[in-house]
Amino acid sequence: MAVTKREAAIISAYTGILLGDFSELHKYAEEKLDRSISTHEFGFMGGEMKAVSRDDFLKINDSIID
Repeated sequence: MAVTKREAAIISAYTGILLGDFSELHKYAEEKLDRSISTHEFGFMGGEMKAVSRDDFLKINDSIID
């Protein structure tokens, strides 16, 4: 099963491991936090990103696990 760019961004946000393009993660993070994010901020916001992406991550999980 291939993942979409958005799914890769969600997985990256939740796990802290980049999957796919950083630009997609950046776009997803700004959407979820509803603000502009400077690239240097990503090193300090792992916990926050995990929290805001949890529901989206679990939806992906539910879609691939029977």
